[in-house]
Amino acid sequence: MTLLSVSNVTNGYGATIVDRDVSLTLADNEIVTILGPNGAGKSTLLKTIVGLVKPRIGSISLNGEDVTGLAPDAMAKRGVVLVPEGRRIFADMTVEENLRLGAYARRDATGVDADVRTMERFFPILATKRRHKGGSLSGGQQQMLAIARGLMARPRVLLLDEPSLGLSPLLVREIQAIILDIGQRFGASVLLVEQNAGLALSVASRGYLMQNGRIAISGPIGELRDMSLMRELYLGGITEKIP
Repeated sequence: MTLLSVSNVTNGYGATIVDRDVSLTLADNEIVTILGPNGAGKSTLLKTIVGLVKPRIGSISLNGEDVTGLAPDAMAKRGVVLVPEGRRIFADMTVEENLRLGAYARRDATGVDADVRTMERFFPILATKRRHKGGSLSGGQQQMLAIARGLMARPRVLLLDEPSLGLSPLLVREIQAIILDIGQRFGASVLLVEQNAGLALSVASRGYLMQNGRIAISGPIGELRDMSLMRELYLGGITEKIP
């Protein structure tokens, strides 16, 4: 069943058009990746889905409901949550305070308390750093905190923007395992924007390749691996592997 549908979306900033006539779908309990070179429009597309950028043309629907142009807080209440590029945790707040901010739209205090403990079990390092300031964490720990904060909203759709950025290969493998486990543990579908082609192709069932703000090719991951355009755009990066 289609959970999220983006139909013929064109967007941009001021006079600049970034994405043109972009369409994609995401089903329940599915991981889908959006690949493409820098400047292809991937992050702007995620921002448009979550309501940070308004589409100029096209529509976005969630479980059959038209949510085009809704503000980020309204989208979060409907279960669409963005974990942005660069983590953007609150450096002067503790790990636990960061987690609780992820649940700002919820009114079930008991459930929020329980989910904080759930996140600490899913990300054990966060339990040991509970009272530490977010800014004192390493890059990998901050990324785990950012994902956990997103999950605190109990999302139906989790948008991940470059979660492996700046991480060591060992930490990338940890992020890989976390992404693969999100659907089973939290019931969320994942739309992943990722420059690390090895990571993206190892976790997703389907993918979209963007070029110059448009969807160039799309399909099951097995098919995308063999397409010459993928190799051409990634200049060999598509052969990167993650065990």
